Amino acid sequence: MPAHKFAIGQMVSFSPDRDQIGAADRGGSYEVVCLLPKAASVAHCRYRVQSELDGHERVVREDQLARRH
Repeated sequence: MPAHKFAIGQMVSFSPDRDQIGAADRGGSYEVVCLLPKAASVAHCRYRVQSELDGHERVVREDQLARRH
């Protein structure tokens, strides 16, 4: 079982999939607020993140996130 790449409190950049559209699905800076348990049927670790811009929270896959510099 792979470990999570990002930690709670870490600032990350989110890149939505091309089929995710709408105001709530825009990319940008997010803070990791929760590490979600890895399910056997899921290929990537998942996280709950909160938008730095508007406070919106969402669940995202690890492959949608990048370290912010």
